[in-house]
Amino acid sequence: MELQLVGKEAKKKTVEVLDTVFDQKFNEPLIHQVVISYLAAGRAGTHAQKTRAQVRGGGIKPWRQKGTGRARAGTIRSPLWRKGGKVFAAVTQSYAKKVNKKMYKLAIRSILSELIRQERLTVVSDFGVTLPKTKELIAKLNEFSLQDKNTLIITEAVDSNLYLASRNLNKVDVRDVSAVDPVSLVSMENVVITVAALKQYEELLK
Repeated sequence: MELQLVGKEAKKKTVEVLDTVFDQKFNEPLIHQVVISYLAAGRAGTHAQKTRAQVRGGGIKPWRQKGTGRARAGTIRSPLWRKGGKVFAAVTQSYAKKVNKKMYKLAIRSILSELIRQERLTVVSDFGVTLPKTKELIAKLNEFSLQDKNTLIITEAVDSNLYLASRNLNKVDVRDVSAVDPVSLVSMENVVITVAALKQYEELLK
């Protein structure tokens, strides 16, 4: 299939891409599974609490069983007591959900194909700024009518000027191909991608 290049220098040029990568059916259950897996992997899971068996102290009975007029107590580390253990203590755990490489690649292919069908993928020959200036990036986005939209810019390599220029724009995110994740692709209104980055995706996902 062919994708239309956008921009002043494009002049109705197109780029040839593989149908097996950019013309896949929308697989919503698979995309949901991959997105959930990615979000779950970002959870630390380091929370921890102590049960009554793990809390220090409490080895001696605080008072005798009968005759004091107080309720029976066997340890000062009971969950009923201040500084006692927790009844259902949180334990450290991993929230990671396994996703096979084939499933991940198919999900990314499905997302990219759907972006093309919804006309949310803008292909440009090159995207960069000469200086790390926010106003220069805004002017660049105005060329594509993307100044007021949540936009993800994908380049073939890290461009320091482009990255620095985008830091003050809360609706703009700049990444190279290796740093793009399924959540960023799904959550953004528009995705701007260079031809070189597009070809990198072809090699990674074919």
